[in-house]
Amino acid sequence: MSQPSDKRLYQIALTKIAGVGDIIGRNLLQVMGGDAEAIFKANRKTLINKGIPARIADEILKKEVLLNAEKELNFIDKNKLSFYFIADDAYPTRLKECSDAPLALYFKGNVDFNNEKVISIVGTRQSTAYGNKFCDTFLEEISSSLPGTLIISGLAYGIDINAHRAALKHGLPTIGVLAHGLDIIYPAQHRQTAVEMLANGGLLTEFPSTTQPDRFNFVRRNRIVAGMADAIIVVESDEKGGSLITADFANSYCKDVFATPGKTTDKYSKGCNKLIASHKADLFLSTSYFLQQMGWDKASAKQKKAPRQQDLFLVLTEEEQKIVDTLSKTESLHIDQLARELGIPTYTLFSTLLEMEMKGIIKNLPGNLFCLS
Repeated sequence: MSQPSDKRLYQIALTKIAGVGDIIGRNLLQVMGGDAEAIFKANRKTLINKGIPARIADEILKKEVLLNAEKELNFIDKNKLSFYFIADDAYPTRLKECSDAPLALYFKGNVDFNNEKVISIVGTRQSTAYGNKFCDTFLEEISSSLPGTLIISGLAYGIDINAHRAALKHGLPTIGVLAHGLDIIYPAQHRQTAVEMLANGGLLTEFPSTTQPDRFNFVRRNRIVAGMADAIIVVESDEKGGSLITADFANSYCKDVFATPGKTTDKYSKGCNKLIASHKADLFLSTSYFLQQMGWDKASAKQKKAPRQQDLFLVLTEEEQKIVDTLSKTESLHIDQLARELGIPTYTLFSTLLEMEMKGIIKNLPGNLFCLS
């Protein structure tokens, strides 16, 4: 039986409260000083005095909440799973920046979530030879240019499983984001690939054990696929489908979205062509073009490391110097993350960044990312 002092018990319990989702859960944490245990140790009066609605307070106090959480904790320990809570330092950094990030994640495998470069590849379940070949060729080229790049997909039929298998083939770590608990593998036909992924990658889900792969869960899963990555590539898609939902999530998170073009008469190119035509995705021309657009090509890297002679004579304001110092520690930063690190409101920071860009000190990359020129 798990010890009540295990903080994971209360963190899991937070996800078991009826009527409490990720956003309300974050609010509860904030109200209670960021301590999940405090939520369950408080009495009804204290909870209500903190501004928590009586209905939610009553749900918090139900005994089955902690009992269900204890069952889940036992499942985690028995199966040697990793558990990540939204407040943990080990929680995936890119995903944490998304406003609707899951409160908790369950993981089986071996990988660095905060890999320097992360790409999500999504597409139709009815992939064609064109889409399957793309996965293999693209990831072969990525493994050559950027070895160690983390590849994310959803372990589904079609493009997803081909992306995972191509990643394994070319020695890249790969994570499958699941729409169900880690007590099952769906579809069952992909079990062998899933097992192979555990050594260099793994399986990730926000859903506790016994959760079935219900249709709505796949939509929720898609936001994780989008939020975990720097760039999302839609390889093949009909005019409607989960891949387009993932692209919408990615755009809302200011991620870079690419789509492979196809013939206007091809059923599974219509969605990609529509994304490109509506400016919701950049046209995927080639791997070299993709790397250039992401600022990941070798020429961009060399240019960044070699400051221009005129930069040595620039006189920077105190705020500009802080921005340069922060950007010099990383390849690029999203404007929101930069604002948080500097303690400057985004709307104030934007005007300074614009001036610095005009001076040639920094570059504005796709997806509101900034880096030194």
